[in-house]
Amino acid sequence: MVNKINLEKQTYEVPNSRKPGQTGIYRNGVRTELISTFHPKVKTSYDIFLHGLKLSKDRPCLGQRAVLADGSRGAYEWLTYRQVHHRILNFGSGLLNLLNHTLNDSRTSNVPIAVWAVNRPEWYVTDQACSAYSLYTVALYDTLGPDSVEYVMNHSEAEIVVCSGDHIAHLLKLKEKLPRLRAIISMDDLDNGPAKAGVVSNSAIVKAWAEEKGLVLTDVKTLEEAGKKNRRSINLPQPEDLACLMYTSGTTGAPKGAMLTHSNFVAAVSGTYYQLGGDSSDISISYLPLAHIFGRVADNVAIAHGGRLGYFSGDMLTLMEDVQALKPSVMPTVPRLLNRVYDKIAASTVNAPGLVGNLARRGVAAKLENLANQKGYTHPLWDRLLFNKVKQALGGNMRVMITGSAPIGKDVMQFLRVVLCCDIREGYGATETTAATTAHYEGEYQAGHLGAPFCSNEIKLVDVPDMDYLSTDPYPRGEICVRGPTVFKGYYKDEEKTREALDDEGWYHTGDIGLINERGAIVIIDRKKNLLKLAQGEYVAPEKIENVFVANSLVAQVFVHGDSLESSLVAVVVPDPEVLPGYLAAKAPKLAAEKLTFEQYCKHPELNKIVMSELTKAGRKAGLHGFEIPKAVYLEAEPFSMENGLLTPTFKLKRHDAKKYYATQITELYAQANSQPQKAKL
Repeated sequence: MVNKINLEKQTYEVPNSRKPGQTGIYRNGVRTELISTFHPKVKTSYDIFLHGLKLSKDRPCLGQRAVLADGSRGAYEWLTYRQVHHRILNFGSGLLNLLNHTLNDSRTSNVPIAVWAVNRPEWYVTDQACSAYSLYTVALYDTLGPDSVEYVMNHSEAEIVVCSGDHIAHLLKLKEKLPRLRAIISMDDLDNGPAKAGVVSNSAIVKAWAEEKGLVLTDVKTLEEAGKKNRRSINLPQPEDLACLMYTSGTTGAPKGAMLTHSNFVAAVSGTYYQLGGDSSDISISYLPLAHIFGRVADNVAIAHGGRLGYFSGDMLTLMEDVQALKPSVMPTVPRLLNRVYDKIAASTVNAPGLVGNLARRGVAAKLENLANQKGYTHPLWDRLLFNKVKQALGGNMRVMITGSAPIGKDVMQFLRVVLCCDIREGYGATETTAATTAHYEGEYQAGHLGAPFCSNEIKLVDVPDMDYLSTDPYPRGEICVRGPTVFKGYYKDEEKTREALDDEGWYHTGDIGLINERGAIVIIDRKKNLLKLAQGEYVAPEKIENVFVANSLVAQVFVHGDSLESSLVAVVVPDPEVLPGYLAAKAPKLAAEKLTFEQYCKHPELNKIVMSELTKAGRKAGLHGFEIPKAVYLEAEPFSMENGLLTPTFKLKRHDAKKYYATQITELYAQANSQPQKAKL
């Protein structure tokens, strides 16, 4: 059954589905029946592409910016849907020829193909070639260290790697630790052109090195040419066959390989297809890591509509330049990026001095009132005066953005909706649910919740009595469990972890604590996993506390730590280097007058006191208990990043690694906290 969107009644409770210790089963309030595909003929990942091909044929499909003679980036250049299809079939045929003839392997299906590169057209071509010929991909994070690459390669038993040229040397160095590795396929051409007299090319050196290691080394261009000459018949997989092994980020311990099927991908794309809408005129930007499920699903949705998919240039520092060149209408994103956009726009508008700031504050207030009254994100007067210029920050063509992977502050969400004049929605999902679990509906005018289930899955809340979360609470609370065609098959070679995650009825237990609010929307309020137990027996959820603190514009990143031998929390905070000067000028002019470097300010005891005060105020405002507010803080000038091993490729904090990285500082912080006079609990 299909209903009209009712933002005051977002979910549908399946009749007679309540059981003791849990809520009823909740479904999408618009499409109340679970769907597994948006079209009867779409059953595999390759079918998603064929649907886009049928819609757009000779229209642009995949694009990337040209590299100019001086090394800078030019305009986007495009492959049409037909051209991409030819590349898929040629590469798929070349891949099978390599497997069967060069490697003397008789298998023609169910073979893992590892992919290691940043987002680029060859990533998509490889993925779809595997789909068309019943192979499956194993995604390697481009920023994973050698240990993780070694683990995933060996655990997945991948023998062939398709990678960007910069990773060939990494793989050759690792060969002794990768006994199954037999072939490397470079996405970049290995032929350097005509050799100069007396000069050995880099290509020749690498090829000789690979030969010495007993490896076949070739490139995508060569395989496509060979595949074109010896085209193989398409060998479509079954919907329940593996589409990929996607390894979770591994915030603690070794990554787990989630087995995602073609039916999982189709269901997730279908749910998003209906929830976000779109058509062949849409332009989407691909920059979220394709080894992460959010990026994969987002890209496939763009293709399902027959739209354009433009790849970023590979450097997050120049992402906004790519956005300006592409002018996307659809953009998947994460709070970390939106917070940076918020800081930059706020600094030049509502936080600006004089007439500009005054005018911007009036405009934002008027638009926020409009939004609260369900009159949308645009305003005939204020947009003409101010915000039509502001929205050019994202190219000026943005229709909808969807943010996920972590919570975003309510104020940030509402501010960006009105200043960027576009629909911004928050979603929620996991690798195990193929990204798509819940999301806002079109026209959502509130923030601070996660909307309703996609029409391709259903949810329920299960009591967590140890944490006093019950389905019988005034607003039902409990662990969020998800079921439907988007839910994964299990963890590869790990029955124990699979049984922990999936119950006998097919429900995936997320570990997140949620409630159903008065509008029928899902709100995450806590985390069942990753709890810390303090010395006095109190449990704290560090992620919940960190989300409170990063809502403060002065705080760019924060790591909250607790110990079972200590009665309080401590924290490592990275101040926002762009916000700090303005903050000090307004709130601490004497400190600002010292004109120190950012690194020097982070070591300054006065700034430490200021940040500590800001955390305390934010914690009290959010209703945190006294034991949930850190008693000492260390200011870090270097951001948490993938390069220093503190963030996963999906920008989540690697808590275990952070604990080791800051072991010395944590010891000092507890010495400082314990030397303070004891105060009564807040």
